[in-house]
Amino acid sequence: FPTRRSSDLIIGNDPRLLLALNKAVQVAPTNLSILITGESGVGKDVFSRIIHENSLRKHVRQGRGLISVNCGAIPEGTIESELFGHVKGAFTGADRSRKGYFEEADGGTIFLDEIGELPLAMQVKLLRVLENGEIMPVGSSTAQKIDVRVVAATNVDIIKAVRSGRFREDLYYRLNQLSIYLPPLRERKDDIPLLFRKFSSDVAEKYHMPPIVLTDDAKQMMMEYPWYGNVRELKNITEQIAVVETERTITPAILQNYLSYIPTERMPAVVEPERQNGGAQNISDRELLLKALSMGHQNIFTGGADSEDPAAVGVELPVLQPGARMKHHRTGDLIQPGD
Repeated sequence: FPTRRSSDLIIGNDPRLLLALNKAVQVAPTNLSILITGESGVGKDVFSRIIHENSLRKHVRQGRGLISVNCGAIPEGTIESELFGHVKGAFTGADRSRKGYFEEADGGTIFLDEIGELPLAMQVKLLRVLENGEIMPVGSSTAQKIDVRVVAATNVDIIKAVRSGRFREDLYYRLNQLSIYLPPLRERKDDIPLLFRKFSSDVAEKYHMPPIVLTDDAKQMMMEYPWYGNVRELKNITEQIAVVETERTITPAILQNYLSYIPTERMPAVVEPERQNGGAQNISDRELLLKALSMGHQNIFTGGADSEDPAAVGVELPVLQPGARMKHHRTGDLIQPGD
């Protein structure tokens, strides 16, 4: 699929996962803002890296290329300074000027994880930045131009948050120029053994030990487990088993010691945007993508990369062949990419 560096990051054959991956690679060379949705642990941060690595912004010479920010982990009182920076003397303790994450990412990509946790006051300021392409450091009266591509992610029902007034509708539209939904692991059961084998192999290589393998019964047990923590939980459990167990063949009796902590309540589901009736999005992703791709290179590839740089051209964008179809994993209907 994408470049060798990012191809190892996504493992699975589920049609919805492959369509999401194909979508990410297709839209990567544009400057469209992307909103990635899905439960915690499905790999939204990995998709942000894939989008960046398959864009011309990966050749950025200034800044740091890809900056990842967890919006839910920054205290509300300091989040403006963290995102947009501050000048010396802006507040008590500001003994020197400091760049914010947006300025650090200038010319590249910024990944705003847990965007749904952003306070309303900051949502207004972020919207202004996205619309004007300018930041205003705390304590400064001068706007500063920046060129940043935004990829955001959330594990909450963002449409519900918009309807309840917890998330601004105008910011939602601005971030959601194109959306990518990642299905939970329990909905792509056939990928679980593949992921287990990959994580087991990684541990074996790292610690110079034989890899662990599952019996058929243990494999079936893994596939029936709900995996509310998704790929992150599967990776953690695989590593635990590989390090702790002396027996290299894992049976259900061994496995149940690690799969016994099932949450009593299911985690809140993240609804696939296109499945919501009456959702806020009234323009299809396919229309937006086709419109963006028809704008021409001079409009799409603006800033963040030197078009004269031979290393910045010839990015291969693997796409499904025209007319290629696959069966929907639930309905069995034939579908095409973008449907």
